[in-house]
Amino acid sequence: MTVDPSFRIAEIDKRLYGSFIEHLGRAVYTGIYQPGHPSADEDGFRKDVIDLVRELGVPIVRYPGGNFVSNFFWEDSVGPKENRKARLDLAWRTTDTNQFGIDEFQKWCKKADTDIMMAVNLGTRGTADALNLLEYCNLNTDTTYAKMRRANGHPEPYGIKTWCMGNEMDGPWQVGHKTAAEYGMLAAETAKAMKVMDDSLEFVMCGSSNIKMPTFPEWERVTLEEAYDYVDYVSLHQYYGNPAGDTADYLANTLDMETFLHTVECTIDYVKAKRRSTKQINLSFDEWNVWYHSMDKDNEKMAREPWDQHPALLEDNYNFEDALMVGLILITFLKHADRIRIACLAQLVNVIAPIMTDENGKAWRQTIFYPFYQASKYGRGIALECPLASGKHDTSGHTDVTDIDATAVYNEEKKEVTIFAVNRNMMETVELDCDLRAFGNSLRIGEHTEMAGYGINEVNSSADDRRVAPKPVADPADALSDGSYKTALKPLSWNVINFRIEK
Repeated sequence: MTVDPSFRIAEIDKRLYGSFIEHLGRAVYTGIYQPGHPSADEDGFRKDVIDLVRELGVPIVRYPGGNFVSNFFWEDSVGPKENRKARLDLAWRTTDTNQFGIDEFQKWCKKADTDIMMAVNLGTRGTADALNLLEYCNLNTDTTYAKMRRANGHPEPYGIKTWCMGNEMDGPWQVGHKTAAEYGMLAAETAKAMKVMDDSLEFVMCGSSNIKMPTFPEWERVTLEEAYDYVDYVSLHQYYGNPAGDTADYLANTLDMETFLHTVECTIDYVKAKRRSTKQINLSFDEWNVWYHSMDKDNEKMAREPWDQHPALLEDNYNFEDALMVGLILITFLKHADRIRIACLAQLVNVIAPIMTDENGKAWRQTIFYPFYQASKYGRGIALECPLASGKHDTSGHTDVTDIDATAVYNEEKKEVTIFAVNRNMMETVELDCDLRAFGNSLRIGEHTEMAGYGINEVNSSADDRRVAPKPVADPADALSDGSYKTALKPLSWNVINFRIEK
């Protein structure tokens, strides 16, 4: 592997390490918000959760959905709590009390050191409602909704800059599902009108809900031809799982992610060329994660017990191989940092999440917490193109899968370079030989950790259970010598190797 600071892909947008909170399951209630909990602050926010969110360094959080947003009446979620209306959530067949809403979320985001990525309801509502919500959140005018915000005790505008034009509108499961042409026109008109109100906004247009949608990538082409001039990003959503118990093929799924990314990038660029435009539209991979452990149980529960309040849904308990998969996805994102400017790990707390809470106990870290935390900590700066020669293997569903998938990030400000590497060979240790001569003799080994040697189904199950976590690696004295660094990557391992740059 060659690591050279002049082989630049792009500067990494910090929003690559974003996340997502939906009014689904226990993400909000008993997740980020639980008045009366021992850790709750004066606003009912769980401080133990805020501490872990801050530890992850999440710069932006998408809200309030997800499928939930397509029947969201935002007015019910603001104002005096005793006057708020409970509503049925048609997406997840539950009841939302609206005791936590937009005003609470913006306050929570300030405490968690993160920004809001707001989604608007283009399912059951539309342009007029989006404009009212924008006025409520961002304007300081003497008009109805800005006055409503001030009357609700929030004199200063929230200044939300990134807005999602609905959610998964290509999906027949979505309330208010549209055809590509219908959605493209609606997204264009809504974004255009919102820009009149605030021309500093960025807009994310719904792309395909996953790579297997029958309309992919025609959906992207048609919607972009309607909305190209008014939007800034196309969204991508994709979840991975291993229901067949085939670890080797599961860890090869980032090859499919590469295909997904390449196809969407090419479709965007085709429309750009066709329109003879100079505007560059980039990607917002605003839903991604592992999701499969809880699906059957959740479907049964929603059918058997509809309209419950914040039931436990989508509470996947992640194992070691899921942590490897998350690491591989993050490596893929860094390789596409020139086009992926936003990404949202879905979701943040309790619902397919790195952070879990016990309702009567503590918040804790799942296995997938750690690769995300380390990428967020060290993956800031310049993404580097790193030529890599690796052995390959075939799986049941993929061919020519590299044993090692790796990338590197150069942080000029902090004077460090970090290698992220996964060995997805199930049996063999692989020696990684890094050519670092471009840095001269200025490198010193900083932190070197690995997640390795665990059973693929091993999990963390409580705040006191941190058995699956990164462990320090003691490099031999000659591991870094004459611009070369050599280390052994164990079978099925996530590795983070940080170097300090000294004069």
